[in-house]
Amino acid sequence: MFAKLRCSPQHIASVEVSIQNPTAQTPDLLQQGKVLYETGQFAEAVKVLQQAVKSYASQGNELRQAVALSNLALADQKLGNLTQAQQAITDSLKLLEKSSNAQNLQVLAPILDIQGSIQLDLGQAEQALNTWQRAQVTYKKLGDQNGITRDRINQAQAWQVLGFYRRGLTILTQLQQQLQSQPNSVTKAVELRSFGDALQLAGDLKQSRQVLQQSLEIAQKLDSPQDVSAALFSLGNTAQVEQDFKGAIEFYQQAAAIAPNPITKVQAEINQLSLLVNMGQTPAVQTLLPQIQTQLAELPPSVRTIYARINLAQSLMKFGTTPEAIAQICAIALKQAEYLADQRAESFALGTLGSVYEQTKQWSIAQNLTERALIIAQTINAPDIAYRWYWQLGRLLKQQGEIKGAIAAYDTAVSELQTLRSDLVVVNLDVQFSFKESVEPVYRESVELLLQSQQTHPSEANLDKARQRIEALQLAELDNFFREACINAKTVLLDTVVDKDNPTAAIIYPIILPSELQVIVKIPNQPLRNYTVKKSQKEVEATLIELREYLLEPDRTEEVQALSQEVYGWLIKGIESDLKESGVKTLVFVLDGTLRNVPMAILYDGQQYLVEKYAIALSLGLQLLAPKPLRETKLNVLAAGLVQPPQNFQQEFPPLPEIKSEFNSISQAIASTTELLNQDFNSKNLESKVNTVPFNVLHLATHGQFSSNAENTFILAADGPINVTQFDSLLRRRDETRSEALEMLVLSACQTAAGDNRATLGLAGTSVKAGARSTLASLWHISDKSTAILIGEFYRELVKTKVTKAEALRRAQVKLLKDYPNYSRPGYWAPYVLVGNWL
Repeated sequence: MFAKLRCSPQHIASVEVSIQNPTAQTPDLLQQGKVLYETGQFAEAVKVLQQAVKSYASQGNELRQAVALSNLALADQKLGNLTQAQQAITDSLKLLEKSSNAQNLQVLAPILDIQGSIQLDLGQAEQALNTWQRAQVTYKKLGDQNGITRDRINQAQAWQVLGFYRRGLTILTQLQQQLQSQPNSVTKAVELRSFGDALQLAGDLKQSRQVLQQSLEIAQKLDSPQDVSAALFSLGNTAQVEQDFKGAIEFYQQAAAIAPNPITKVQAEINQLSLLVNMGQTPAVQTLLPQIQTQLAELPPSVRTIYARINLAQSLMKFGTTPEAIAQICAIALKQAEYLADQRAESFALGTLGSVYEQTKQWSIAQNLTERALIIAQTINAPDIAYRWYWQLGRLLKQQGEIKGAIAAYDTAVSELQTLRSDLVVVNLDVQFSFKESVEPVYRESVELLLQSQQTHPSEANLDKARQRIEALQLAELDNFFREACINAKTVLLDTVVDKDNPTAAIIYPIILPSELQVIVKIPNQPLRNYTVKKSQKEVEATLIELREYLLEPDRTEEVQALSQEVYGWLIKGIESDLKESGVKTLVFVLDGTLRNVPMAILYDGQQYLVEKYAIALSLGLQLLAPKPLRETKLNVLAAGLVQPPQNFQQEFPPLPEIKSEFNSISQAIASTTELLNQDFNSKNLESKVNTVPFNVLHLATHGQFSSNAENTFILAADGPINVTQFDSLLRRRDETRSEALEMLVLSACQTAAGDNRATLGLAGTSVKAGARSTLASLWHISDKSTAILIGEFYRELVKTKVTKAEALRRAQVKLLKDYPNYSRPGYWAPYVLVGNWL
């Protein structure tokens, strides 16, 4: 559940700036508070700083009182006492605002930094942004460039929380350019490190690594072991997110080797241990573990040592260490959290101890600990912790047969996650957010519970809740892919479309569960129904992976038919007669997991492929941008194509000589076509045409790749790859100037990354972010001759016969299958999928 520890603070209002050193004439309470704060003894620091506040108030020294209050706010914030922290910072600012002399201004700026940080913790991202903008103005008056830089980094983080990922990244990019021109200093090394960490959170991993490397080089030149170690630590974190585990381990080893303070050394070693456990490197784990335990035992209690213990416990649970040994580590963490009065840490320690007892099947003790952890998380209003313990409680209640209570606990866990939706990309100081381990299972287990909770068939209400949850998971996956809340457009329910606008379409939701495949079906004007296929996740995935592999091999048609007949049996056979009776002509699939990598068109009934009987579309779920049949719209196409990939991509991607004939067939079908071909198709020209040409279909005939990582999802232009987030940014600017909707995005030569289960997320994500009602794309790249024929047929059917997009695609695929013997193999016609609005 917990991934890597982080070395640097979550927010950039740093201790060095905020804890002010007193002058020689004043009592040393402030200095004592600073020392306690820096050693992680926040509860002790609070007591001392409260004395300092009283002492300065009695002396009538408002400036020092304001400083003491701001430092008190910082210590309370660390303890998770956000209400007290907010009150202290408000009181501090009131004292300062009485006069605006130069001395007050110097104190005001860092205090505003702290206020912004507390506001962000309270979920008030907009207020935090305003506060940091105000702090920036103050730093400007003082001529403090470092302060300005720090606040710009903070503002970028606030923009990202608000869902404005590009704006945040633009600020960070400008900052990078400014920092380059500054002379080398420890401050520059620290700012670059903060910047690199922020880029990593934003998902821009390549740039994160470059910036952190610069920070490291400056720290090495300045011979600052502390900053060298911290930069190596951050580089390890970025490498880990990049899944370069070997590189991450090397960075952590180097960080530990030169770390001047023991806690950073231990943190780096624990991160290293976590990776070694995941990689199954048992001898290396056994060598490193005693070292870590010895060092931890010698460290005084602090927040960082508590989280180090909790993370260590999590890794050891995966490693299979005895529960008694892990429970002991958690118990020490809990004792220290209580001693330091840190409620967040206390909740984590209790909940983790609960999960140790869950492993040993001591359900009632585990439940008691989990409930205590939950009460604390609720008290301090921390949904990012609460959802974990609701999830754990759901698992425990399920084990004890309390199904109703378990469903309620899962429901609350999901609803806590929904409230966190825009914050999921913001990482808390202590625990790095991991989607695959910490979010996806909550949705999946919840769906499994809903579908298996009744002895006979689940109620329609439970079926509805289950499919809504799978849809919410798909949206959460998209948010995670783009590092921001994705779909904020006005949406309509698919059911409404099926029952009223298009009563010849049925929706099929196959859901892969560990022990079985569940299929929920919506047939027009009929209640939801479901059926169970007794195939485990492993069996389902093995069949689908084999089918996908065979589809790409020329001499495997018989095997493809046998396997796709098996999948047909799972998904279609049970509802075949109902589909016929209801006059269904279009099947809309909301696919799950590995199913996304296999085109539904190839399902085989023994005589015919599914595409010969039905038009087929894919959807992200119940929500759909307002439906509008394409036949009511005049098509204007902006087509861009690249025959020869840029030089450094020519080994990876072959030329596409048939693009000219593809473009000819488009212009024959649609009179209104604007073209950008070869060298004319570069990012600058595309941006210019997107902003000036009226179009509602964007057709891109070029290589590209979809993957589960936004960084590796791109299309190739003559001047290199256009990343999916750059592409999104380009199309968003068009939205600001034009009211005409993007009816369709066509990507005719792209492919999904091999072996990547979530690669179609990149495809769906591109579509959603582009604001396109639908996207036509290929799951793998194939002969560009067959592509040119299929695309030509698709546009001809759309324009001449005025059928739906899904039906036009069906007819084009069947044409290849039946009229072109060279391209009748499924590998040629099957990869094309229509995502989104099928009308």
